[in-house]
Amino acid sequence: MIYPYKDKEPEIAESAFIADHVTITGDVSIGEESTIWYNTVIRGDVAPTVIGNRVNVQDNSVLHQSPNNPLILEDHVTIGHQVLLHSCKIRKGALIGMGSIILDNAEIGEGAFIGAGSLVPPGKIIPPNTMAFGRPAKVIRDVTEEDRKDMERIVREYAEKGQYYKSIQK
Repeated sequence: MIYPYKDKEPEIAESAFIADHVTITGDVSIGEESTIWYNTVIRGDVAPTVIGNRVNVQDNSVLHQSPNNPLILEDHVTIGHQVLLHSCKIRKGALIGMGSIILDNAEIGEGAFIGAGSLVPPGKIIPPNTMAFGRPAKVIRDVTEEDRKDMERIVREYAEKGQYYKSIQK
C-alpha cells in the first residue's frame, strides 16, 4: 500500500519494483531499478527517506526517521532481510546484513559491509570499504575483492529479479 502523509506523497521511479504487502507512506523517494521486497515498511511521516538507484531493501525491513533527520540510502546499496534503519546514512555500494539495526546519525561508508545481526549505535561511523560486525558493531577487517564482487552480484541479481517480478506483477 502506498499512502500520502499530509502534503507528502511517495515518489517511486517507474522501473522500481515494489513487492506485494509493502507499505510506503509520505516523504519517500525510490530510484531507478530499486527493489522493495515483501512485507517491508517505509514510513516517511517524520522526515524524508531517500532511496537511490539499484537499491534492494529485502523482506520484512523497517525504515523510519527522527524529526529533521532523514534516512538516506545511496545507489547500489543492499539492505538484508529484517533490517531496521532509523535516520542513518548508507553510502554507495554498502551492504547491511540480515537482522541488523542501524540507528540515528550512524553512517555506513561507501562499500562497507555490516555483518548479519549487527547493531550500529547512534552516531557511529563505519569507514568506507571495511567490514564491521557485532553488538555494538566494530570494524573487524577491510572488505576483500571477493566480498566486493559478491556485493556487486547481489545488487545485480536483485535488480534483475525485481524486473522479472515487475513483468509478472498483477
